[in-house]
Amino acid sequence: MPIEFQDDREAGRLLAVEDGEVVGHIAYFALADAPHALVAVHTVVDPGHEGRGIAGGLVRTFYGIAAAAGVPVVPLCPYAASWAAKHPDEAPEPAAEVVAAAKAQLAAAPDLW
Repeated sequence: MPIEFQDDREAGRLLAVEDGEVVGHIAYFALADAPHALVAVHTVVDPGHEGRGIAGGLVRTFYGIAAAAGVPVVPLCPYAASWAAKHPDEAPEPAAEVVAAAKAQLAAAPDLW
């Protein structure tokens, strides 16, 4: 059965679901004030599910959600940042002021994820 991606915006999670079971997720938050963006903080794939492209699918889907909303992604998560560097055509680099705003919001509220 294919992996289904579900955006749980209220919980700040993009979920990877297989056969009704969450097998991975991206923890994220939305910038509270302008400049608006979605900020990827952590990507997790459950043990036993690694190596199947789930993390890459999560990040690709996350960028798609942000593009549909008309906002950039700030990949503070090391995996998401690495994926973005390898896929510049799908992952535009955010403006420096957006990255600074994301880092400031996370520093002010580390429980965001």
